[in-house]
Amino acid sequence: MPTTLAAQLAALELGHLSIKAETGTHCLARPDPDAIDQTLAAVWSDLFALFTDTILEDQAEELGWGFVNLFHRAAGKASTRIDRATDEIRLLLATNDGSEIHTAELEHQIERAQAADAEMLALENLRETAAALYLAETGSSWKPAGGSRLSHDALTTSAVVQGREFLKARAEGKRRAAMPKGTPVVFAGGRQSFSSADDAKAYGDAIWRTLDRVRANVAEMVLVHGGDSKGADRLAASWAERHKVPQISFSLDTRLGARAGFRRNEQMLGLNPRYVVAFAGNGVLERLVIQAKGQGIAIVDRRGPLGTNPKHNAILQTATAAA
Repeated sequence: MPTTLAAQLAALELGHLSIKAETGTHCLARPDPDAIDQTLAAVWSDLFALFTDTILEDQAEELGWGFVNLFHRAAGKASTRIDRATDEIRLLLATNDGSEIHTAELEHQIERAQAADAEMLALENLRETAAALYLAETGSSWKPAGGSRLSHDALTTSAVVQGREFLKARAEGKRRAAMPKGTPVVFAGGRQSFSSADDAKAYGDAIWRTLDRVRANVAEMVLVHGGDSKGADRLAASWAERHKVPQISFSLDTRLGARAGFRRNEQMLGLNPRYVVAFAGNGVLERLVIQAKGQGIAIVDRRGPLGTNPKHNAILQTATAAA
């Protein structure tokens, strides 16, 4: 009968084992959170001051992304070491013969996994602090070039989870990180063009204001969106980052061709969201709204001009015509 790694360890009654306190990194504390905040803020400030009024000023956002990605990649490498050590532990559990050599190797692999786990959590904390600086500088939520941005520490927020990874999460630690607790709310909106900067600002304000109102009615909200790096999705992701709301991002599976958008709709609605927040978009978005209504999901309709409620606009036009 399948069981978890923790249950297998408990069944072996390993209380007699002693994990040696070595002088290496295993026994060292994680960096102090306040020190992380102060140090990265100072580095970030000096870095962007260096770019100002130079030929590199236009590259500042991309370089800032790379700064955050340094910690993300390092955390990913630590996560891989955890996976390898965990595989070794599972193998040792399955072939346990009670010998001193076997026991010593099991101790070593457990210690190796614990050390890699501590490193991963510390690096994720550094990445989340750097990502907050990126958000403040650019106004955009930081996301990796591929895969998910998971935070395994309870002190941080699981900021962006790719939809396919969310659906396929397998290992216990990854499953907890990739499945944020809460109530899903789907956000959908296409790319828009505006005649003026004031109109663009009004549209962005409408998105944030709408999400504020939805969040007030949804406990432990989880924002589900399409992950588009431009337009409405980007504004919604930035709102979630600013308010520390977990995100599940369903990017298009380009292998499906014209079917990709409709498949994404099915995946998002498959999470049984409390609401679908709809801003103006294409035919795929319109189909999402129709399907959501068919499933009895409440629609927060903002498909009118500049993110307004189209029903209110219809009422206003009728009243104007009658006058």
